[in-house]
Amino acid sequence: MFDVDPQITAVRRQVGRRALDEGDAAVVTISQAYDTDVDDLWEACTNSERLARWFAPVSGELRVGGRYQIEGNAAGTVEQCDPPKSFSATWEFAGGVSWIEVRFSPEPGGGSRFELDHIAHMDEHWAEFGPGAVGLGYDLSLLGLAAYLATGDLPHSEQRMAWLASEDAKRFLREAAERWYEADVAGGTSPETARGAADRCAAAYTA
Repeated sequence: MFDVDPQITAVRRQVGRRALDEGDAAVVTISQAYDTDVDDLWEACTNSERLARWFAPVSGELRVGGRYQIEGNAAGTVEQCDPPKSFSATWEFAGGVSWIEVRFSPEPGGGSRFELDHIAHMDEHWAEFGPGAVGLGYDLSLLGLAAYLATGDLPHSEQRMAWLASEDAKRFLREAAERWYEADVAGGTSPETARGAADRCAAAYTA
């Protein structure tokens, strides 16, 4: 259903830190280049009808100050919007609040790049699962976006759910978790701490 091997290497992953008023926060960055222009990539990521085809149904007011709800996932408030360059929003899930910043830019050799920062406080959840806790979900989303932009459509949700239970999907998640481990170590986390978090995260996603 998905060509996962080239997808693993097509994605850039980075882990950093940012100072917030409430204290230091982790910044998980994921990006990928696509063979389409910035305007089309922006529309694919901000138009509710197109979002539902590769990501999830998103309802609400997709404008500055508006509230959004991702079906079965996070909600939040749109804080900034500069079409077709960037937008930012709160990410409210399971009683916690973090933030996303999304940027769209042309690639030097053609096409355009999607780049997302997820900024979150380093709480108990972070200590247990590390950057893969959000990173693996984004890996799956960018896989879906790549398939959607390449074909114009995706299999029905039932087929996608069945694929998520397949060995191919589990291998994809384990390999992506390994890349997040490498990014975590490059970002300054000790290999031992990063290893434990990555293994726990991969196990949770592939259970």
